Amino acid sequence: MSTALSIADVFRRHGAAYRTQYGARMAMAQKRAMRAIEVCRTAALGGHVERCDHCAHERIHYNSCRNRHCPQCQGLDKARWCQARQQELLATPYFHVVFTLPAALRPWAWLNQKVVYGLLFQAATQTLVELSRDRRYLGAQIGILAILHTWSQTLIYHPHLHCIVTGGGLSEDRRYWVPGRRDFFLPIRVLSRLFRGKMLAGLQAAVETGQLTRPAGTASDPFGRLYDQEWVVYCKAPFAGPDKVLDYLARYTHRVAISNDRLVALDEDTVSFRYRDGDQQPQTMALPVEEFIRRFLQHVLPDRFVKIRYYGLWSNRQRHQRLAHCRRLLGQRPPPRTE
Repeated sequence: MSTALSIADVFRRHGAAYRTQYGARMAMAQKRAMRAIEVCRTAALGGHVERCDHCAHERIHYNSCRNRHCPQCQGLDKARWCQARQQELLATPYFHVVFTLPAALRPWAWLNQKVVYGLLFQAATQTLVELSRDRRYLGAQIGILAILHTWSQTLIYHPHLHCIVTGGGLSEDRRYWVPGRRDFFLPIRVLSRLFRGKMLAGLQAAVETGQLTRPAGTASDPFGRLYDQEWVVYCKAPFAGPDKVLDYLARYTHRVAISNDRLVALDEDTVSFRYRDGDQQPQTMALPVEEFIRRFLQHVLPDRFVKIRYYGLWSNRQRHQRLAHCRRLLGQRPPPRTE
């Protein structure tokens, strides 16, 4: 029997005490996620029995909670998602672009998650679409897959958007494929400044229409000084090919704040886990149990909030027809049918 630690172990041992002390401050989505993880793959959710026809040995399989924040429940969903995406990959280079909210906006994001996360998706993807359509850069419609993450390696609240984008795109008249450079996507400074302008304009409009709750102590002009800062936008080197993209995506799409295999030790007072520092060197951190649970729960998303979204060539409207047209232009065979 495996003795590996899990988030469920932390919650089963300390969750009740945490809810007793902090339950009044917890969002309902956090309470549901916590409870789901506690009972995942236990008798509380029921299950089924497998029996060997030869030796009559029986094995019990308990049901999964299927909560999207549970580390144990992402494997099957990830496999199904990757199989669907395999049918949609185009034979073109891909880039990974990361848009990060500055630290000054994190209190706004925490208090107004649905609105600010939605603006983050909107500002980042509109930036990519507008610049890629500009003939000075690419002059084409690209495909964008955007994934929201809200954590750092040490579980600090750190909202950012991972975007996987095609390195080329469909021409404006849809008659040919525009190939991009294999070693360059779009200028980072231009990306950063356009994203900054769109994000701050969206936030200001949301304040003026009463959609946002102000964090305590904010200035009368809370966003003005952020126009003078350089925002962090990062573009990683292109992938070797579509298959590598899929392998990479599988590590991002269904990831939760921390996986079970990063846990090192658990006792009555602390939880220890592995992380990588800024130089990507492995380190170990020990946190008080309450602080570990608090940090984990920060990353439970609002109910029904969609954290994986598709734009451009991958947008849901007419996606299959559009991708089939792109494959023809690229001389790419149709994907094999799945039963």
